[in-house]
Amino acid sequence: MYKNDEELVVRIVELRGDYYQFGLEQGGELKALPTLEQLEELGELNINSNVQKAKEIIKNVSPNLFQELIGLAEGLLMDINNTIKLFSGYDVAFPQMGCTTLVNDGYYVRNYDFSPEMYDARLVWTNPTDGYASVGFSQQIIGRLDGMNEKGLIVGLHFVNNEYKEEGFIATTIVRMLLEQCANIEEALKFITNISHGYCYNYSITDQSGKSVIVEASPQQQVINFTNPLICTNHFESELLREKNRKKVHGSIKRKDYVSSLLSESLSPICTYRHFNDESSPIFYKDYKEYFGTLHTVVYSPKDLSIIFGVGGNCEPMMFSLKEFKEGTLILPEYIKGTINQSK
Repeated sequence: MYKNDEELVVRIVELRGDYYQFGLEQGGELKALPTLEQLEELGELNINSNVQKAKEIIKNVSPNLFQELIGLAEGLLMDINNTIKLFSGYDVAFPQMGCTTLVNDGYYVRNYDFSPEMYDARLVWTNPTDGYASVGFSQQIIGRLDGMNEKGLIVGLHFVNNEYKEEGFIATTIVRMLLEQCANIEEALKFITNISHGYCYNYSITDQSGKSVIVEASPQQQVINFTNPLICTNHFESELLREKNRKKVHGSIKRKDYVSSLLSESLSPICTYRHFNDESSPIFYKDYKEYFGTLHTVVYSPKDLSIIFGVGGNCEPMMFSLKEFKEGTLILPEYIKGTINQSK
């Protein structure tokens, strides 16, 4: 490690059983970790004033996640109402973040940019008794920043703007619901256009069919754009929603242009991973103190359900199989380590 490098550790979490057990196990895990204090700080961003309404909506749109919240409350020895405030992702505020995604030649590669101080640092593998197995990076425990399920559906979020807020779900919870409940793009589009969105986000989605789609989602409306190859960053491009962009989108456009330039090369998934994870790359950022530093790079492959991922920059990739996890033959490490440079 160089002088200004800091270690970043992402824990690998395995969950099997029903959703209540998922919550109970994670609650017990969190009680013993310093991250609980961090999560409570995230809860201060919550402006939800109607917990009962949030509870009824979650029970209706995602009964499984509601059971996970009940288990989480019990595991944390926390009141269910407070658990919903902290973890449900309904009617909450969340800081700006960045993400860059490419879907091409049957794989999905992504950099996630944010602050390590507000990062769960958990890669969660779930195999529920009554739902789809999945793998993804968690946020606020229940939510997912990106992930892939056993049917090959892959979803990631891309923050656009927080100025046009309405009551609804934050994107991390929506990504989780899509992975739990949808088998393909068609089911995902039906779900995502019928749920309440709290903020402006892009969603990049692909599945085993090879199709890929960007959903530009504001609280007021959603615009669907089938595109292949798919390149998605942090701004809206449709005429309907372009006015909802932040004033400064130059960086987002620049990242998209750079990824477009990679399409002239014939890149394997591992080569694309290295392009994204290279600290000297134009799409790798070190502005961690401004909530814009690259925390993980991940490649999901829907056809064979494989995942390649690394933490921080210049990280030797780890490679695993969701299929083997579901079959019970995969041996996972307890954590993966990487380095980030917070000297900026």
